[in-house]
Amino acid sequence: MSASHKVAIITGASQGIGAELVKAYRERGYRVVATARNIQPSDDPDILTVAGDIGERDTARRVIDTALEKFDRVDTLVNNAGIFVAKPFTSYTDEDYAAVTNVNLSGFFHITQLAIAEMEKRRSGHVVSITTSLVDHAISGVPSVLASLTKGGLNAATKSLAIEYAKTGIRVNAVSPGIIKSPMHAPETHDALGALHPVGHMGEMRDIADAVLYLESAGFVTGEILHVDGGQSAGH
Repeated sequence: MSASHKVAIITGASQGIGAELVKAYRERGYRVVATARNIQPSDDPDILTVAGDIGERDTARRVIDTALEKFDRVDTLVNNAGIFVAKPFTSYTDEDYAAVTNVNLSGFFHITQLAIAEMEKRRSGHVVSITTSLVDHAISGVPSVLASLTKGGLNAATKSLAIEYAKTGIRVNAVSPGIIKSPMHAPETHDALGALHPVGHMGEMRDIADAVLYLESAGFVTGEILHVDGGQSAGH
C-alpha cells in the first residue's frame, strides 16, 4: 500500500521530538493525527490535531475517532508523550508520581489499547514507544526512578505485546534515546549533558525520528528496544 494512504497517530506532538516525528511521517507520505495537551490546528489538511490530556481515556478515544472519521484507518501509533522529573527518590511527591504515571503509563495504555483494537481489524499495524536509556544505564547525578519505573514498564510491555500480536500482523517496538537536543534542555547545558554519552555529544531530534522510521519499514523487526543513545546503554 502506498504510504499516502497510511495514517500515523503521534502523541506528545506539539513540540520537540513529537513535532519532528510529525514532520518525518509527513515527509514519508503518511497522514497524521497529532495530539498533545495544548496542540494548535495545522494548516496541512493531512495533519489533524487533537488537544487533550493523553492520560485520560476520553482523549485517547477522541484521537482514534478522529483518525477513523477523517482518514478511515489507523496504521501506526507512536507513543512519544512523556514527562521526566529528576529528583532524589525520597523527594518525589504524590503529585510528581501522579503526573508521571498519568502521562507515561496511562497515556500509553489507553491509546495503545484502542489503536491495537483497530489494527486487529485489518491484521496490520505498528506501535512504537519512545522510552529512555536511563532504564538500562542509570547515571550518577541524574536521579530517574520515576522514569525507570514508567519507561522501563513500556520496554517490558513492548516485548509482551510484540509476542501477543506476532501472528496478527501487528508489530510493537520501542526507541530508547539518550539525551536529545530539544526544547527541554537549555543550550548552556548541552556540553555537560553531551559528556554523559560515550560519543561525547547529545543526539539530535532527527536521530530519533530516523530510528522510528527505520522500525516503520523493518517488517521483520518486532519486540525490539532500539537504543539511540550515543553508546550509553553499552556503558562507559
